[in-house]
Amino acid sequence: MKPAQVFCLSGLLIFPAPLRQCGQTHEGCRLIELLIPSEDYPGTTMNKIIFLLLALFLSACEDTATSNSSPKTVPTRSASATAQNVPSPSATTSEQSLAAVSDSGVVPTFKYEVVATYPHARDAFTQGLIFQDGQLWESTGQYGESSLRKVDLKTGKVLRKVDVPDEFFAEGMTALNGKVYQLTWQERKGFIYDADSFKQLGEFAYQGQGWGLTHDGQMLIMSDGTNQLRFLDPNTLQVTRTIAIMDNGEPLSQLNELEYVKGEIYANIWQTDKIVKFSPQTGKVLGWIDLTGLLPTRDYTPETDVLNGIAYDANTDRLFVTGKLWPRLFEIRLVKK
Repeated sequence: MKPAQVFCLSGLLIFPAPLRQCGQTHEGCRLIELLIPSEDYPGTTMNKIIFLLLALFLSACEDTATSNSSPKTVPTRSASATAQNVPSPSATTSEQSLAAVSDSGVVPTFKYEVVATYPHARDAFTQGLIFQDGQLWESTGQYGESSLRKVDLKTGKVLRKVDVPDEFFAEGMTALNGKVYQLTWQERKGFIYDADSFKQLGEFAYQGQGWGLTHDGQMLIMSDGTNQLRFLDPNTLQVTRTIAIMDNGEPLSQLNELEYVKGEIYANIWQTDKIVKFSPQTGKVLGWIDLTGLLPTRDYTPETDVLNGIAYDANTDRLFVTGKLWPRLFEIRLVKK
């Protein structure tokens, strides 16, 4: 007998391949060894019939193995066709519409009209600002110069002032339920004052930095320089929930002074002339306010710092803004671009 010969049977073709393997990966016939007497191969009718039957059998095996082991190539539909015809099962139609608006960048931008201008103390490094009981209340920063103030709107005169200890850099401030809450920058400590007398009632601790502070009538709302906002119970000063502020799918950080305005939160973006409006429920950006050019060039000095400070008078629907070491405070009206 001849030495064993190796045959690959692919489909209906028979390829003699002595002493080597087939280059294919057929599940049904990786290697076929046929011991064929030299006197019988090739040429006999019986051998041809045997080879043909083996080829048919192994072709069927190959097809079966291929269907079970190889992924099918499925024609893909265009993304637009898929989006139009197969709505996401995890989102409602309204949610999809809101997402589409946000993703497309169609968020309203507002410019401003100056309604009135008021004097503002040039030594006030404004970190927090509110309008309360017909007056401006202000938290000013800088080590050794931080304070809590009550200011007459029309004259800019400081009516009441409490200095913050020199080792603290005061930040955002708000008033709720007869108390004033004031943050500090890196010291992880806040102060609580009586709203009438400004007498200090206590302190509270928090993690990270303190930047802006406002409230929604029930919870304190705090920023820390990131895109995260914390909601704190005013009684326990514990965080009850957080939201992430996203702009076109990207985290929006540097959220500085905060103000709650008609169900929305306004925030200064540090080192810019922009204020962002967003939802306190979802963190979705609802609009931008561009205050470029608000402070006239003639009012700038080497010490003049960035836009910061938003106050809202809910009784008369007035919006006030200023900046750190600015000589003026502005009442503005928003105008959609």
